[in-house]
Amino acid sequence: MMTKDQLAVELKRIATTQISDITRAVKEGQKSIALNEVRDMAQRLNLLADAFCPKAAIRAEPVDGAEAA
Repeated sequence: MMTKDQLAVELKRIATTQISDITRAVKEGQKSIALNEVRDMAQRLNLLADAFCPKAAIRAEPVDGAEAA
């Protein structure tokens, strides 16, 4: 199980990296890449949640039709 400090460091790393990638894709008009980055971030956060508290692994349902947005 992860400590709170480890969780904080990993959350900051994920947020910094993914938000940077999402922002870059949006600025370049690459909507599909931005959506893929959002999905990747959600997957990483779910994995992190599992690592932090495996017994309470509650996953958000994926958004269907996100490609059509």
